[in-house]
Amino acid sequence: MPELRVLPVGGLPEIGNGDDLGALIAERAELEDGDVIVVAQKVVSKAEGRVVRLADVEPSARARELAGSDDPRRLEVILGEAKRIVRSRPPLVVVETRHGFVCASAGVDASNAPEPGTVVLLPVDPDDSAARIRDRLRELTGRSVGVIVSDTFGRAWRQGIANVAIGAAGVEVLRDFRGHYDANGYELHTTVIAIADEIAAAAELVMGKLEGVPAAVVRGLDVVGEGTARDIVMPRGQDLFQ
Repeated sequence: MPELRVLPVGGLPEIGNGDDLGALIAERAELEDGDVIVVAQKVVSKAEGRVVRLADVEPSARARELAGSDDPRRLEVILGEAKRIVRSRPPLVVVETRHGFVCASAGVDASNAPEPGTVVLLPVDPDDSAARIRDRLRELTGRSVGVIVSDTFGRAWRQGIANVAIGAAGVEVLRDFRGHYDANGYELHTTVIAIADEIAAAAELVMGKLEGVPAAVVRGLDVVGEGTARDIVMPRGQDLFQ
């Protein structure tokens, strides 16, 4: 059986607009071919300038309606990132983002923002973000690695949040066992494993929410592939929760 190792990438500075994440990671991690680098969405978004000052936002009547006791300016930012509202119970809003993700607040978050009064948005194209970091790491280290951009989402049926892949490059994101047989000869009909989400969740165990470790190296897996996080999004016609 393969041995899995999850190694935190420590010592990264506070990330700002225009910072070269690939170079910063390459300086602090000894990479091997086949490694998967998991990078927190928050630092990817900061590097890409996806930060909004609430002082610059004028809330609409709809945002004020949905905000309840919350800041309506934050709700206005959420509405700007939403393709549609799936469920709302002010101030909680679950939306479908332009990427197709169904999540709370469209991923708009004030935690670990650059300064008070700002919120951080999801990257415009997290798969492209992952691909660019991967290309930069290959350029600087000569290593062929995969990259996952991760964020924490809630889950239907279960309490709590867990890290998932919202962007991916160079990795297998779904492993399809349909048509395979188990040890008892039973044919699997629906089993598709979300490999990229499982890698993201494993990385979160060393990254954490408060430790200031926004990246990790996951080593020991044979998951080279060409999938994207878009492949993991449940088609709307198959989603029983929408």
